[in-house]
Amino acid sequence: MKRRIATARAHRAGRRAGTDEVARASRPGNFAGLHVSDYEFIMSLRIRHPHIDPAEITVALRLEPQHTWRAGDPRRGSAGDEIGGTHRESYWMGRLMAKPELARDHVGVESEILRALGTLRRSLDLLKRLKEEGGSAEVHVSLYAREEFHLEFLPESLALLGRMGLALALDVKPNSEEPSGVALN
Repeated sequence: MKRRIATARAHRAGRRAGTDEVARASRPGNFAGLHVSDYEFIMSLRIRHPHIDPAEITVALRLEPQHTWRAGDPRRGSAGDEIGGTHRESYWMGRLMAKPELARDHVGVESEILRALGTLRRSLDLLKRLKEEGGSAEVHVSLYAREEFHLEFLPESLALLGRMGLALALDVKPNSEEPSGVALN
C-alpha cells in the first residue's frame, strides 16, 4: 500500500516537474520527486556466546573487533578500571563498514547488508556453531535520519540472514543536523 501511495505521489510530482522526474521519483525510497532521503548509517556485527574466546571469533571472521570480553573476565568501566563482578557471557563486536555512509542512489542499508552477508558467508561454519552452542549473532544497523525514509528488504536478503543464523537489529536515531560522517555504532 505504501509503495502505491509513494508511486502515485511520485507521478504527480513528475507531472509537475517533467518526465525525467517521474523515473527518478518512482525508484524505491524516493517520495514526492525527492532524491534518496538523507540518512546516515553504519553497520556492525555483534556476537554473544556462553563461553567462546573472542580471539577465536576474530580469527574465524578475519575482522578486527571494537569491543570484546570473555565470560568470567572482570567487568571494567570505560576507563579500564574494574567495576565489580564478572561477565556472564562472551561478547564480540566489530564494524562491517569502515566508516558511516550517507545513503545515495547506489549505496544504502539494503545494498550494504548484502555486501556484508557476502563477506560473512566465508564464516558460515562459525555462525552455525555459535547458534548450536547457545550463542547469538546480529547485524546491527545504526541509522541517523533528518526526515522520514523508506527501507525495503528483499525476501532473499531476509532468508539469507535466517540461513546464516543472523538477526537484524535497526537502531533509528533522529538527527536534525547535517550528516556529519562521524556517527558511531
